Amino acid sequence: MQEIIKNLFYLGAGAAFATKEKIEELKNELVEKGKMTQDEGKKFVDELTKKSEDIKKEIDDKINRTVTERLEKMNVATGDDIADLRAQIQELRAMVEKAKPKKS
Repeated sequence: MQEIIKNLFYLGAGAAFATKEKIEELKNELVEKGKMTQDEGKKFVDELTKKSEDIKKEIDDKINRTVTERLEKMNVATGDDIADLRAQIQELRAMVEKAKPKKS
């Protein structure tokens, strides 16, 4: 029982990183020990998998926001900035080519 509680604690603490495989293993252990039915186990797996995915998405979003904010503060060019500069360079090249005297 202590091992199950420890596993549940670790699963709760690390839900963001729990894999479906690990959740399935815990469910199977609980079902084998008679702590839950197969139906409860399926619901358990579905809920923890969804929670894990939600937490992962939330963490990813926070990381992306933080990185974006830090890059903006550092005044680092973004991919969009670079794409805009490339487009401007292409326009300038076209203007230079157009302005060159034509060879006869």
